[in-house]
Amino acid sequence: MTEVAEASSLPRPARAPRRSPTELPVTFLDRAFVDALVAERDEPAWLRDDRIAALGLYESLQVESNRLYTPYLDLRAARVEDAEPYTAVAATAPGTAELPPDVAALLEIREEGVAAVGLDDAVRAAGVRVLPLAELVRTDEAFARRLLDGGAILPADEKLAQLSRAAWSQGIVVHVPAGVRVERPIVLRWAVGAARALVGRTLIVLDDGAQASVVEELVASDEVAPGAYGLLSATTEIRLGANARLAMASLQELGPDHVAFQQRLAHIGDGADLRWALAQLGARLVRSRVDNVLAGDRSTVEQVEIVFGSEDQLHDLTSYTRHQGRDTTGQLLAKGVLLDRARSYMKGLISIEKTAIGTDSYLGEFGMNLSRTARAVAIPSLEIDQPDCRRAMHSSSVGPIDESQLFYLESRGIAPDEARKFIVLGFLEPVVVRVPLEDAQRRLREALEAKWAAGLDAGLAGDGTAAA
Repeated sequence: MTEVAEASSLPRPARAPRRSPTELPVTFLDRAFVDALVAERDEPAWLRDDRIAALGLYESLQVESNRLYTPYLDLRAARVEDAEPYTAVAATAPGTAELPPDVAALLEIREEGVAAVGLDDAVRAAGVRVLPLAELVRTDEAFARRLLDGGAILPADEKLAQLSRAAWSQGIVVHVPAGVRVERPIVLRWAVGAARALVGRTLIVLDDGAQASVVEELVASDEVAPGAYGLLSATTEIRLGANARLAMASLQELGPDHVAFQQRLAHIGDGADLRWALAQLGARLVRSRVDNVLAGDRSTVEQVEIVFGSEDQLHDLTSYTRHQGRDTTGQLLAKGVLLDRARSYMKGLISIEKTAIGTDSYLGEFGMNLSRTARAVAIPSLEIDQPDCRRAMHSSSVGPIDESQLFYLESRGIAPDEARKFIVLGFLEPVVVRVPLEDAQRRLREALEAKWAAGLDAGLAGDGTAAA
């Protein structure tokens, strides 16, 4: 009894403080940080005021503004409290980079600096600009102010978008003048991996009648260190003029201990057409939001997003599509494949406003669980204020591999593991085929196959779930 009493009186080790699932672990952003950032970069007064206004909104907002989605917010894996932010100025790019033959332009940001920038001579002669955001502020302040001042197209109710607006240190600008058609893709690459916080913005402007394709690559740099958490918080802000056409692909393959906050926003003008192809493979935690505003008559958006999660990854995806113009079209599809203890939340809302007569809109969200411990949630929804629609519908499903598909392939002599691989990779193929660069398509397929192979090595059971 004495030994028990003595043991019970020993001091217990201190427990790590428990964090609320909704607590945002960003500790560096305050007025002192913003003032220091502005002073170091010698920014104009209007940009300083814009950062301060964004900081005020950031401090007043919740991470999740939609109460319907609050139960599905979990930021506990975002261990970035100690991630020191980058603040270096990147106003001047290095010498011109050599371009691959199938690329029209390239701009790469690696950790805190611009690592490469290149622009085809013919594309440059047509007036196309691909440059760091700080350089645009320095060389064309009027245009930069039009894109940035007042928050521009960023949603005022989105805390993480205001984080990027207040604290960005790096950025990329793509501007295609009216009537110019860029035949080959423009590649924008963000390479991060250090246990630091990089906050950035990408601004893409296509004037009336312009056409282009952009491939955004979010990749791990050579500074990745196991167990060292880093943060990438970035916006992609797209403005399409009348009858403009943009194919926008984004491939996310960050390191296993990185956290990614992504805010993508598009304002689509009369007769304009936007095609999203988004792939989420890497990072420990991803919180992604896409806002499409179909402001112009006859405007169109097609959005396809895939997730392939494994181990303890969490992918939190939200999509908002607002139909405002007449005869607009929206086609949105989200698909997730999960291994191990991975989780995905796919949430989407289509809003059809009173002015949006003749809308045609569809939202589909589908999850495939390959493990008994994986969890996928799909929440599609509609908000309709204009009954005169061509179509307004949504659908969703979550489950394991379809047994009838598996039976069909096996009955044709295909081995069970190969049959499951064909089904899974075919399920994700809609994004792969929409990537407008052959080399990026190849790398994406290789990454998907590698993730599938890793799942097999971990022991997928014969029914397509993890072995007990």
